[in-house]
Amino acid sequence: MTSNETPRPLRSLLYVPGDKPRAIEKAPGLGADAVILDLEDAVAPEHKADARRDVQDALSGRWPVPVFVRVNGLGTEWEHEDREMALMAGVNGLVLPKVEDARAVQALHLRVPLWAMIETPRGVLAAPEIAAVAGVAGLLVGANDLARALRTRPDPERRPLLHALSAVVLSARAHGKVPVDAVFNDVRDAEGFARECAQGRTLGFAGKTVIHPGQVAGANAAYGVSDEEAQTARQLLAAWTQARAQGLSVVAHNGALIEQMHADEAQEQLDLWAAARRL
Repeated sequence: MTSNETPRPLRSLLYVPGDKPRAIEKAPGLGADAVILDLEDAVAPEHKADARRDVQDALSGRWPVPVFVRVNGLGTEWEHEDREMALMAGVNGLVLPKVEDARAVQALHLRVPLWAMIETPRGVLAAPEIAAVAGVAGLLVGANDLARALRTRPDPERRPLLHALSAVVLSARAHGKVPVDAVFNDVRDAEGFARECAQGRTLGFAGKTVIHPGQVAGANAAYGVSDEEAQTARQLLAAWTQARAQGLSVVAHNGALIEQMHADEAQEQLDLWAAARRL
């Protein structure tokens, strides 16, 4: 990727259990923007070693999308073997669960991008410092563990978590990193999933982690740019280009005043639309 090329969209990041070879085999063709091979929560302790070998085998093949590995967390008995395997196998990034200490992340000196999971109260409070670490590519919300730690009650609008969700977005965006929203647990509830995707995009997330192939298309649509949105952006940019040629700094377009900020946003939308079409 050149310095002028729009980064690859990460609208959907599909978790796949590391001890399910058939699911791993299908994962590259499911349309997700990235795949996370999971060695942590999706794998029981007695299956960790087998899962590590299965993931190692999977990483030896060619993948049409970036593939990350969620390793077991710092202080667990599996952490070193997980990281060593993934790094030696040429993974595109590591997902580290339950990150709470920026200094611990910085001390890892990894050779690949790190995706830090924010899923505890201490993690939320430390999110600005974690996002500031040079090797961190983005912050992923782990809402299930966070809700449990906060002792919240279930809420379809996620109101008890809104402060924490926004804190993660704010921390990531402040340091130019990618904020990714949490999974939606009920794979049968397409309407609820769509509602949560819309909420996440409104909050400022760039994409969503998903746990079922049936959620991929919805996440891609919610966090992508539609053809209609792209056309609207083109029209705004055309009006802005004409206004600037006339020496204007502000111009009325479709009943609203637009300025450079709106033109920059429209260009970003077009860049994301084009980047997604190249996938």
